[in-house]
Amino acid sequence: MRVTGMGVRITRAATFDVRFPTSTTRAGSDAMNQDPDYSAAYVVLETDAGLAGHGLTFTIGRGTELCVAAIDALAPHVVGLTLEEITGNMARFWRSLAGDSQLRWLGPEKGVIHLATAALVNAVWDLYAKAEGKPLWKLLVDLSPEALVACIDFRYIEDALTPAQALEILRRNLDTRPLREAEMRRDGFPAYTTSAGWLGYADEQIAALAQAGIDAGFSHFKLKVGADSATDLRRARLLRKAIGQKRRLMLDANQVWGVDEAISAVRALSECDPWWIEEPTSPDDILGHRRIRDAIGPIGVATGEHVQNRVVFKQLMQLKAIDFCQVDTCRLGGVNEVLAVLLLAARFDIPVCPHAGGVGLCEYVQHISMFDYIAISGSLENRVCEFVDHLHEHFVDPVRVKGGRYLVPSLPGYSAEMKPQSLATYAYPNGSSWRDARAVAGG
Repeated sequence: MRVTGMGVRITRAATFDVRFPTSTTRAGSDAMNQDPDYSAAYVVLETDAGLAGHGLTFTIGRGTELCVAAIDALAPHVVGLTLEEITGNMARFWRSLAGDSQLRWLGPEKGVIHLATAALVNAVWDLYAKAEGKPLWKLLVDLSPEALVACIDFRYIEDALTPAQALEILRRNLDTRPLREAEMRRDGFPAYTTSAGWLGYADEQIAALAQAGIDAGFSHFKLKVGADSATDLRRARLLRKAIGQKRRLMLDANQVWGVDEAISAVRALSECDPWWIEEPTSPDDILGHRRIRDAIGPIGVATGEHVQNRVVFKQLMQLKAIDFCQVDTCRLGGVNEVLAVLLLAARFDIPVCPHAGGVGLCEYVQHISMFDYIAISGSLENRVCEFVDHLHEHFVDPVRVKGGRYLVPSLPGYSAEMKPQSLATYAYPNGSSWRDARAVAGG
């Protein structure tokens, strides 16, 4: 049942430290993060109307309690407001969180504070979409160009993207939005799989999962690299042989290399014809990314999983340092800042291929990719959205992937709501890890 956002007041922000024991299976393992326990700092915005907005930010175990504490610290900027007060000036609301004059010092607009901002902002958008009775992608598609631009804080990016330019980008595809929306409802959005290529997987497991991916309809496969040169090349050859020459192979170093090391490593792997190298070096090294890109072409450079805000993305694009924008819906400050980066990418003609390795990220990014295609880019060329096949069973509205494509979400909201049983099982007080909690319980 649809409940209008008029008069819906946020009364409480309940937070949870949610951790899943993925390190026991090596799922999610890469060169930099070898034993991640996929986790989330999770928030529920309760209201006086019976609706609730659910949001999260992705973490990998220890430190989740810091994000939960930061959400609690920022929550007073949200609790007590009506949905109408927030949506009436979205940019001002976003800046009230990102620009808290004391908490901002701990960033600014980066790190734990920005991750907490993302959780709260995404929870507000989930609430907004539920109040309107629409999935998040449809809510965004139905907003006018003027309303979308009014959501964005253009401070620090107006030298690359002005509000007028953003309006122009949104208006140029306005008349044909219904055609692309119908296409998404019919065909879905193209996905790629990372599930075959985790660094901790044995060769036999990679080959078996690659075949399973082919059988499921995937045409793009990603492999984690950065162990050592011989191991990387052996695994890349293995995956290339398993998927054949017609399917695309992508590599992901997860920041483990320096600039010169990255250039040397990617050149050694070039025989396997990779489409891109992801996070080849520090995400903050913009000039390093440009050097790598100049040296390894035509192999593309992709990054964004750890790009902390719209300003860094702006510079990566201005300096032509990346070929693919891997926007992360939780690393950035929620939907509002994601909108800014999508429009920057359109301004610089860089395809958006969101990062989705983590708890709830697939649920989030399907909305972003579909909205980007329908309302901003109007193109599927070189655009594909990451899919990681685990932990979806914990969500009320889990992703649906068929034939290697994301099917459109249909339930109202941003798809981040966890099942009560999953919260009861995996969320613990006081930052206790899943191991600590099991020990206390005698498990």
